[in-house]
Amino acid sequence: MTEHVARKLDLSRKLLLMLAAMLAIGLPLTFGFAHAASAQASPPAQKTGIEGTWQGTLHAGRDLRTVLKITKTPAGALSVMFYSIDQGAQGVATSSSSFDGGVLKYAIQFFDLTYEGKMSADGNSITGTSKQAGNSLPLVFERATPATEWAIPEPPPKLPPMAADANPSFEVATIKPTKPDEQRRAFVVQGHQFKTINLSLINLMTISYGVQEKEIIGAPDWMAAEKFDIEAQPDVPGVPNKQQLMTMVQKLLTDRFQLKFHREKKEMSAYVLTVGKAGPKMTKNEAGPNDLPGFGFGPVGTLRVMRATMGDFTQFLQSNVLDRPVVDQTGLQGRWDFVLKWTPDETQFPGQGIKLPASDAADAPPPLFTAIQEQLGMKLDAEKTPVEVLVIDHIDHPSAN
Repeated sequence: MTEHVARKLDLSRKLLLMLAAMLAIGLPLTFGFAHAASAQASPPAQKTGIEGTWQGTLHAGRDLRTVLKITKTPAGALSVMFYSIDQGAQGVATSSSSFDGGVLKYAIQFFDLTYEGKMSADGNSITGTSKQAGNSLPLVFERATPATEWAIPEPPPKLPPMAADANPSFEVATIKPTKPDEQRRAFVVQGHQFKTINLSLINLMTISYGVQEKEIIGAPDWMAAEKFDIEAQPDVPGVPNKQQLMTMVQKLLTDRFQLKFHREKKEMSAYVLTVGKAGPKMTKNEAGPNDLPGFGFGPVGTLRVMRATMGDFTQFLQSNVLDRPVVDQTGLQGRWDFVLKWTPDETQFPGQGIKLPASDAADAPPPLFTAIQEQLGMKLDAEKTPVEVLVIDHIDHPSAN
């Protein structure tokens, strides 16, 4: 973890993401050809063990140096740390790894990344294939020596959290109309800075109040049509937790846009998320209890989730994927990591101009509802249920900076 408490993510450069993951690196979603790192000294002596430092370069629009540091635990299990040192150098532990019969395999589940390679006879290189997000390209690692290994930069120090009892506001906030040709969409907290790119007031309300667009009643058309870029800084030091971040955005909407609304209950068509008979199949995340949840797409229909409560997950689904509210009735506590793969249909990603993948491919993932049941051990059912809605009483264009 670094001072980046959230990072910008996008989906085909068009999808609004609710919150960005707290990751200092972003593994490439496409790979170029890879080549072995060049040694500046004589080749190391023949070796057969896998332990050590391995490195190679990916060409993915720019050179991305990749390093593996491989050790064994006292019990003899393989431990692999993955570094993309040109993308922040934060180490990522593989979710699985093995070395058997001269073949190295590892996977990083959150990034949908796998690798399989065969060690050379002299034990100094590994030639294999790296797969991520539907791309499969060659990648060659060389065993590094003290003379040839690349230095891994020290990550920047992690900023301390904001005081738990703080009630922050944005001390300074600049709001500008988004440029017409802007394709990115982002909601970012980085260190002590907050930024949005190409978001409407409807977007900001769905994020900060945890509602779906259909749960906002009486909004004028411009609230969805006009997009804004915002840069702001809190008036309290430290990194905000999720509730503090949402509070600051809510105050911004009130102070700068004069937003006023009231709440009502309305019966609506909604999706209800519950736990299946066999229980959840997700991984519990006990680290960083104050860290923000992370959501990332790549490609469309592959969702990576980190440190998310079930409330975070249902809010993300209703704000970005589905066309109606999603209600959490799982009763699950804590935060979870998982990857969900499905084939979207025309009812999903409404109004976002997303090109949906073909659903007739032999290896196409299942539909969303089936994927949630099979991969997460959950159920998503459509039904009528009372839903709290926000009724707009007043809204203005933003006041001057």
